[in-house]
Amino acid sequence: MLNLTKLSVASLLLSISSLLKAEVFVRDDIILEPVPEKFNICHGGTCENISDVSLTEQQWKQIKEILKNNKSPELERQKIKMAIAQLEKFVGRQTETFNDKSENKTDEITNHYMDCIDESTNTTLYLMMMQNDNLLRWHTYQDRGNRGYFFNGWPHTTAIIKETNSEKVYAVDSWFLDNGEQPYIIPYKKWKNGWRPANKDIPDK
Repeated sequence: MLNLTKLSVASLLLSISSLLKAEVFVRDDIILEPVPEKFNICHGGTCENISDVSLTEQQWKQIKEILKNNKSPELERQKIKMAIAQLEKFVGRQTETFNDKSENKTDEITNHYMDCIDESTNTTLYLMMMQNDNLLRWHTYQDRGNRGYFFNGWPHTTAIIKETNSEKVYAVDSWFLDNGEQPYIIPYKKWKNGWRPANKDIPDK
């Protein structure tokens, strides 16, 4: 979600624009063909800052180990959560975003925090790398999804995956958690209806 206390009017308008067309990343200097050896991530709120990242062969091998032997869509979703959490840990050490807290909580180093635009962008880039390396058997990443727009709730953006067999769509939301914790993966319709960890009883439809 957007942190109004941290955004200028100009960046707020940019954030709203990005929410209205979430498939377009906020910055045009984001690497759109990310590979483990060269990609970047957003932080500081609405991708105010971009940091280049490079994983070692051994680090990416750990991600591949997590995602192998996916015998069902349900198991793969669990492994996607594990892989994203591990990637956040790897990336956090390189970019000093390891202290990113849940939601928009910050410390003195505010340019290292992540709002939902940062989180959804980064998670989508991680999913792109997984898919491009043929590590996803049952899912494909999708354009980011959004809800709110101020008119019917607070704006919020999430990464998305689609189960290829059933075509069920799921939100992959890491914004509610600290760096390195496994993101929530819930049905997108449930998320769209205002799902939060505190109100899990929202129906799927």
